[in-house]
Amino acid sequence: MTDGTRERFLDASARLFRRQGYAGTGLKLITAESGAPWGSLYHHFPGGKEELGVATITRSGRRYEKVLHNLAAEATDTAQIIEDYFQLSVEALAASDYADGCPVATVALEAASTNEALRHCCAEVFASWQLALAERLEADGLAPDAAAELAVFALATFEGAVMLSRTARDPGPLRVSARLTARAIRTAIATSR
Repeated sequence: MTDGTRERFLDASARLFRRQGYAGTGLKLITAESGAPWGSLYHHFPGGKEELGVATITRSGRRYEKVLHNLAAEATDTAQIIEDYFQLSVEALAASDYADGCPVATVALEAASTNEALRHCCAEVFASWQLALAERLEADGLAPDAAAELAVFALATFEGAVMLSRTARDPGPLRVSARLTARAIRTAIATSR
């Protein structure tokens, strides 16, 4: 029961949560998907499915935020970073034949009114993404309040566009949303100077 086993559980649950959500993913399925022994699940996650869910969402949130930071390290234009981030989702949806969404959003939609630990975890992840983007927008010259509002708008647009593209099996909503969100960012930056 190594740390590698724990990571396999987290990888498997993230894949399954993206595809079928938290409620639709049982522990036996996660164990089978991970290839790890059943008994090791409770060794690594003594709190069961809820503890595994919180750990999966937290880890997924960090990974998605790291992608944003990596894009930011390669670009000077925040609007382009957002367009690139949306494009990565277009590619991921196409690669999964529109089966995989955002594991955080998928769980958040299910758990917001039924599981306080998962709701709180998802809220923290979304807040960290908003903060990362708001800090970047502040560095571009936006006032803190304006940067925070624009970050909320960008994240809400992104998550909604993923949902629309996934259900329509069409990258169009993500592409349109990327273009309009980038335009809003460029306009906000230009008018702040």
